[in-house]
Amino acid sequence: MLLIKGLGDRIRRQREKRGLKQQDIAHALQVSPQAVSKWERGENAPDISLLGPLARLLGVSTDWLLHTWGEQPDVFEATVFTSGVKGAAEKSMHLDPKNFAAWANGVFAAVTSAVLHHDGVPVKYLGDQCLCFFAGEGQQERAVRAALLSCEMTAEALEIGLSYGSVYLGAIGHADYERLDIMGEAVNIAFLTMNWASRHSKSGMAVTREVACGLDGKLHLGPEVSAVFPELEQAVYVNELRGLVQDTRRIQWS
Repeated sequence: MLLIKGLGDRIRRQREKRGLKQQDIAHALQVSPQAVSKWERGENAPDISLLGPLARLLGVSTDWLLHTWGEQPDVFEATVFTSGVKGAAEKSMHLDPKNFAAWANGVFAAVTSAVLHHDGVPVKYLGDQCLCFFAGEGQQERAVRAALLSCEMTAEALEIGLSYGSVYLGAIGHADYERLDIMGEAVNIAFLTMNWASRHSKSGMAVTREVACGLDGKLHLGPEVSAVFPELEQAVYVNELRGLVQDTRRIQWS
């Protein structure tokens, strides 16, 4: 019991240090928030199959979790989800700041609900844009489903980009103002993919080759395009996202 209690204390301390909620851990690992609460109280221990994903999410090693120590980088594989709203800049010119914020919060509520429904982790909001990530089993399909659900949950024309790769999760900024964030090439590519989708697709959604390959045969996609961005030395291969093959419902893009 003492060993389990110590494990629970380490999970709680590291979760709080990284600015994560129990719900965030639960979504990322696809367990219930009650299960995470029981781990932290020392009433139960995570299944052995979850120790690796849990350690990566907390930015430590499994040895550290099990009290045999040895730190490792706060880096793991994730599917990055970015969203924005077409015409947001123009809307901001016609609304006073308070009303624009109210409008943006309405969009964020819909997108965040879709992300949480598919066990994603919201990270931050900036202007009309939202940054989230998905980790663990089935992360790419869950991210795609969240993108499609987001479009169904709001009347606004969304622009969404999905990429896959290594991300760093941790507190970013001055010690007095630091906030949880994710960083890495996959994050930058997700935003660039979102911008590409806004300009070159009817659906307003696009995925990188890495996401598409992870869901081979499951997606309705546009032709693969070699997208060149001034910010990157190499081209990024992207596809317009149009839907999931197994869905009985299909979103009709005008």
